[in-house]
Amino acid sequence: MDDKTAELRDLFVEATGEEAVTERQTAGRGSLSTAEADADAVADRLSDLVSRMADRYEFGSDLSESDLCRVVRAFLDPDTLEGAASWSADADATVAESLQADADAETVFRTRMDLHLVTDADRDAPFSYATLRALVSAAASTDDAADTDRNADAPRDDAALAAALPADDVDPATVGRYRRVAEADLASRRVNHRYRDAFADLLTDADLSSRLASDARRDGLAEATEDIETDVSL
Repeated sequence: MDDKTAELRDLFVEATGEEAVTERQTAGRGSLSTAEADADAVADRLSDLVSRMADRYEFGSDLSESDLCRVVRAFLDPDTLEGAASWSADADATVAESLQADADAETVFRTRMDLHLVTDADRDAPFSYATLRALVSAAASTDDAADTDRNADAPRDDAALAAALPADDVDPATVGRYRRVAEADLASRRVNHRYRDAFADLLTDADLSSRLASDARRDGLAEATEDIETDVSL
């Protein structure tokens, strides 16, 4: 111990009567750890994204905001699949069991479509999904005045869509399910997959986030290519 250190020690002992210096390690009351603060920030950001989607789109799901957020989190959680090769109705059922509301797999499916959370498994239709999406896109474009005359005869309801598909005995109820997928794909593509990318950026690590974003971009490219290759007579 040098003279300066000894002098400072003597002053401390003289002033406090303590022989040793100790440092309190306990955090002040009401303080949050960095991890807790980060988790709260993520939850707030997720709620904001979901709320903005609900304001912009007409959600078919009547789940609460907290359950909507839970669906997003579960969709991006690899443990939800429990080793399965791809998303399935079983995955939707697993998510449904974790919700506060009394929900089933169909509810979760509709909610995922509202949130633009579409997977390749959702597009695996027993007919040409590209053709269906083109038909749905043509019907939707009648909302634009410039396209009204051109697409006035585009099929709108599920029975008309089923009749327009180049396949025999297509069940309108089945078409209805894939119509929701096509509508979600088209809505997501119109905003350049903005919400799906934002969810991935917020809730996954950098590597997985980049992969999901890349998948979304590839989905969009595949959709564009399929639309070019599909000859739909309206």
